[in-house]
Amino acid sequence: MTKVRVEVKDLTKIFGKQAAQAQKLLAQGVSKKDILAKTGATVGVNHASFSVHDGEIFVIMGLSGSGKSTLIRMINRLIEPTSGQVLLDGQDITKLDKKQLREVRQEKLSMVFQNFALFPHLTVLQNAAYGLELKGMDLDKRNEKAKKALRLVGLNGYDQQYPDQLSGGMQQRVGLARALANDAEILLMDEAFSALDPLYRKDMQDLLLKIQEQMHRTIIFISHDLNEALKIGGRILIMHDGTVDQIDEPEAILTHPANDYVERFIEGVDRTKVLTASTVMNHAHAVNITKAGPRVALRRMRDNDISSIYVVDDENHFVGFADADDVADLIRKGSRDLRSVLKTDVPSTHPDTPVNDLINEISKTPIPFCVLDDENHLLGIILRGSVLAAIAGEEVTE
Repeated sequence: MTKVRVEVKDLTKIFGKQAAQAQKLLAQGVSKKDILAKTGATVGVNHASFSVHDGEIFVIMGLSGSGKSTLIRMINRLIEPTSGQVLLDGQDITKLDKKQLREVRQEKLSMVFQNFALFPHLTVLQNAAYGLELKGMDLDKRNEKAKKALRLVGLNGYDQQYPDQLSGGMQQRVGLARALANDAEILLMDEAFSALDPLYRKDMQDLLLKIQEQMHRTIIFISHDLNEALKIGGRILIMHDGTVDQIDEPEAILTHPANDYVERFIEGVDRTKVLTASTVMNHAHAVNITKAGPRVALRRMRDNDISSIYVVDDENHFVGFADADDVADLIRKGSRDLRSVLKTDVPSTHPDTPVNDLINEISKTPIPFCVLDDENHLLGIILRGSVLAAIAGEEVTE
């Protein structure tokens, strides 16, 4: 089982002078709106609990005012929690003194901000090396590490330029390089790409995924953009009014929203970029080539009101596809050789293939796509109607 790097337990933040009274009301089930009316205090985060595993990109998302930025800033105590725990590798950072907290920030946590947070009077190289300078690392070593990080984010050769000489997307790459150079095991990214133009934002999303393939950092990423969250998130936490509404993988959120709010939230999202073949596939009616002849195959087709059938071996490896007319012809001829009429040139795909990559081909072939795993086991088939239903947000039925 993957190691838990960050564990948040009942984390709560209440802003205002009457925080203690507000917390009592919160425990009694009083709403955020009523607490504000009675005490003047604002519930920023309400008993949030979740865990983040080693090497995953965990996305926290919600609309403005949902509490997502407050939540991530409590993880490194830029905002002090009212109550609850934040465990980093089992260590509760809410109990650390200033010196201990500073050490944790230097060794384990790096943060990438929305506004880049670059120093205009420092070069790109100096900005990328800034965290290492604070650690007391000598000049040559920190410059070497900073240059390596800049190469990683595609800024090789920009060492001596200044932030105002770079585009917004390039400035954000410097901010990411600084976090990577610091060798922090956990990256906190607070709406890091939201200030960028759409094209730069897509480039940064792709870059982050590429870097993650190489470095396997633990990343907590804040976003208000659902398409962004669905693209980069291994799991997604959706917040609303300071509370956690759902934590799940992207496909599960699209196919099984936890409540009406989440269902409304995901309306209009481009499902084809998130849903995969395994999500839209149907059960494949199949017979075993070593146990079934033409008569069994034809009976199975008649019983299920289908005009073709898939054929597998004893270990469920895909062997081929048989048409009812061809099987009936075999029976008329008195032949038992089902293999002789099998079509083996059948379109197939992997269960993790995005639907977006399949739509064009699915529309061209009269034969349903087979969904096969890495060992060529038959997992299911994809029908055109099932794809359309999934895109429309309807449940895929057998």
